[in-house]
Amino acid sequence: MIALQLTDIKDFMNKLLRSDTFDHFLLQEAVIRSTAAYTIDGRISNAGYSSAELEELGLSGHPALPFSMLRGNCFDLIKGKKTPVFFQFVFLLSPDNLARTLAATHSSYTVNDISGICLNLKYQNNLLTLTTGISYRIFSTDKELESEWDKMLPKFLAKNGIAFEPVG
Repeated sequence: MIALQLTDIKDFMNKLLRSDTFDHFLLQEAVIRSTAAYTIDGRISNAGYSSAELEELGLSGHPALPFSMLRGNCFDLIKGKKTPVFFQFVFLLSPDNLARTLAATHSSYTVNDISGICLNLKYQNNLLTLTTGISYRIFSTDKELESEWDKMLPKFLAKNGIAFEPVG
């Protein structure tokens, strides 16, 4: 796990909420506190979509909705003259991106071994931090995948022109 401080908050927020930079991630959860507190549960509701609809939308096997489908809702809750006091977004790699990441890192793990590869974005006390994490379905002492994911994230940020520095 690594923690990075995002140093240009305004630029980052434009990339997060007004561009497709994070659209390929799944949004597991968003919590936004401003004049009221809002929680968006991005997990796909079985009551919300039929199997055919999930298949048609390309969401079969996804634990949560793509950020692209919820970005507008998040933008509407954050926009305005008052900066939120706090927000947190928990992003996951989609099943396809998880499989690609495992292949790219030559990992011995399978898609079934991993519950999620995560990005946690948190704004609090005028600081915006991004942390990485991996949730496993199995027990393992092998941390190679975590190390590789921690190397991939700064490359993703740099590729997208997102300014950051290590925390601590």
